Amino acid sequence: MRLKDRVAIVTGSTRGIGEAIARAFAHEGARVVIVGRDQVRAARVAEDIANHGGRAVAITADVSRLEDAQHLVKQTLETWGKVDILVNNAGITRDNLLLRMTEAEWDEVLAVNLKGAFNCTKSVVRPMMKQRQGRIINITSVVGQMGNAGQANYAASKAGLIGFTRSVARELASRHITCNAIAPGYIETDMTATLEAGVREALQKQIPLNRLGCVDDVAGVAVFLASDAAAYITGQVINVDGGMVMA
Repeated sequence: MRLKDRVAIVTGSTRGIGEAIARAFAHEGARVVIVGRDQVRAARVAEDIANHGGRAVAITADVSRLEDAQHLVKQTLETWGKVDILVNNAGITRDNLLLRMTEAEWDEVLAVNLKGAFNCTKSVVRPMMKQRQGRIINITSVVGQMGNAGQANYAASKAGLIGFTRSVARELASRHITCNAIAPGYIETDMTATLEAGVREALQKQIPLNRLGCVDDVAGVAVFLASDAAAYITGQVINVDGGMVMA
């Protein structure tokens, strides 16, 4: 129970990596806020966690809107009185080649992936500073480190998250608030499930461990970063990619 009685907000936790992180936190004793734009899915995840002995509530929010992020934190404080952990996981893709990419495709990805993290972090900082402790974990991507054709918007948003992580880490360290990032590689999710066999094989050849990761690979690192074991770690980017990117 490494996170016993801590309160964690996990954005984009109605599916995939975010849902796995929320479930892992609950398993470790945290009280978890499930956040997504789909109210039905968010409620379903929270209910399932509760049915397995965990504690969770669902709050609907569009993190690209500052007022939604502020309301999210306000509701969390009203429900559980504090916020110990924030995981900025909410993210979208709008893939297109640069010449064909529309301004809307660029703006929407940056608004959710990067501005969303800014909105939620800004909203949670004051209560964390008052507590003089907190954990902020940003989910970036190996694409933010190496780039990817057809994903200029996504890569820019995820690279921006790395710079944001390090700046926040420096600003908040004196208040005992850490800020780190996790950079997943290719992970088995709904998005990768539709890959053709040939594409999948080509991806695996780029990965020294010769397999795609699973959501629990990422969730395990998130639990570590949220726990007391990571109290002296801040401003870092941890790759969970099977060795795909080696700096």
